[in-house]
Amino acid sequence: PALELWTLSALTNYVRSHCKEHGFDRLESVAASTIWYLLNESEIKPHRIRYYLEKKDEQFEAKAKEVLLLYKKIEWITQLAKKYDDPEEEITLVNQEVFISYDEKPGIQAVENKHKDRNPKPGKGFVRRDYEYIRHGTVSLLAGIDLLTGKVHSIVCESHKSSDFIDFLKMLDKTYPEGLVINIILDNHSAHRSRETMNYLATHPNRFKFTFTPKHASWLNFIESFFGKMARTCLRGLRVRSKEELVNHINRWIMQVNAEPVIYRWKWKLEDIESAFT
Repeated sequence: PALELWTLSALTNYVRSHCKEHGFDRLESVAASTIWYLLNESEIKPHRIRYYLEKKDEQFEAKAKEVLLLYKKIEWITQLAKKYDDPEEEITLVNQEVFISYDEKPGIQAVENKHKDRNPKPGKGFVRRDYEYIRHGTVSLLAGIDLLTGKVHSIVCESHKSSDFIDFLKMLDKTYPEGLVINIILDNHSAHRSRETMNYLATHPNRFKFTFTPKHASWLNFIESFFGKMARTCLRGLRVRSKEELVNHINRWIMQVNAEPVIYRWKWKLEDIESAFT
């Protein structure tokens, strides 16, 4: 049948129609419940799809370990800093190096209602919204979390080209004191490896250190959790009248996040990192 996935009724009809040519005449009148029972007994679910992620990086394990060990280093620094009674000594220890988890969130849509929302009222305790809407284009968020402080650094752009990424690097360079190494965990987007980006890095030797996640494994990057939270809280159901309003909304939300920063805690033991790849 012209179906991507089997339904129980389609499978039952197919069995009834083709059973004789395979020598199973008794199935011509088989009940749908019987087919369902046989499928369940063998845990066969032809009506479902379960996705997997193909490993496309031959150096996956080595690159993944590099990222995980960097997270472990951050945990050690945090734990050591807590042992100091003097706040100045703690600050000095934490501020010897910077760790940024970075990525882009492109295609954030500026969508406006064509008709006004209707507010909740007794008997209808939910917002009612018309299906029609107006598109005003999209913007891209470039963001990085300081993994020691929880602060989010961000810029919102029309695109996420090499020049936009360089603008983000320039912002980091101005934010942190000279002489500190800024470690950045990021994926393999072309803008991160472009000639334009490499030329900028050459003008700031030993300032930035990139640690790339394996190809097709951006889920190893902490910033993805932040983007998930953003989608659920900042962007879900959002309606704006322009891209400018969308940009202001995103920036205001990030300001609120930074008012109460969340420091991501790494819980794996060192031996767990090794066993994860065995």
